[in-house]
Amino acid sequence: MNTTISNYFTAFNAGDVDGMLACLSDDVHHHVNEGKIRVGKDAFRAFCDHMNVCYRENLTDMVIFATEDGTRGAAEFIVNGTYLQTDGDLPTAHGQSYRLPAGSFFSLEGGKITRVVTYYNLSDWIAQVS
Repeated sequence: MNTTISNYFTAFNAGDVDGMLACLSDDVHHHVNEGKIRVGKDAFRAFCDHMNVCYRENLTDMVIFATEDGTRGAAEFIVNGTYLQTDGDLPTAHGQSYRLPAGSFFSLEGGKITRVVTYYNLSDWIAQVS
């Protein structure tokens, strides 16, 4: 298992954005499920700040995979969440709970995450909160 990826998810579950940022390279490329690629820690922090207003999430059933050389990794998990505030054009929020399988892929260099890609089924999420 890759320690950096494990630390990243531990920080996520603790709501520790600074802890997540400590795992990232300065020029991290963040590929979200829907939307544009965000580049850099400032863009990543802004994304996290927005997400923390709209959602409260905890990841469980975590399985982390990593290459032997530590340059690539992946994780599979369940997102257990509460939809707190309406996010853009998505359905209206009123505290709905959701449980969603998801996965993330990582590139690493020098012990830092240089790329984060996260995937989940948006249609499944919309059905759960509608």
